[in-house]
Amino acid sequence: MPWCDTHAMNEHLAEISRHVARNAHAVLILDQAGWPMTDKLLLSDNITLVPLPPKSPELNPMENIWQFMRDNWLSNRIFETYDDIIVHCCKAWCKLIADPWTIISIGLRDWAHRF
Repeated sequence: MPWCDTHAMNEHLAEISRHVARNAHAVLILDQAGWPMTDKLLLSDNITLVPLPPKSPELNPMENIWQFMRDNWLSNRIFETYDDIIVHCCKAWCKLIADPWTIISIGLRDWAHRF
């Protein structure tokens, strides 16, 4: 979607809810950006939101995923159109998901395995 706002988040939550298995429950870990934390979200009974503490990117491996994608496939480019951005981001995402070991290595937190 072209905007990160409450409408986009509600659409995202509805899509997740549709794909949660029957008698299952989804727990979504979120940063504390404005749109995922508003009381205007339409939450289904099969989803719980768990916000990360503020200013703690070390707890959010997705921040490192985005940085990896920017560093390797999306930086130093001039995008001609919005659709061009979407195409390049989708190609980068497909490259990433084709290599689960890269995702694991980016998301792994040494400190989380010391206990």
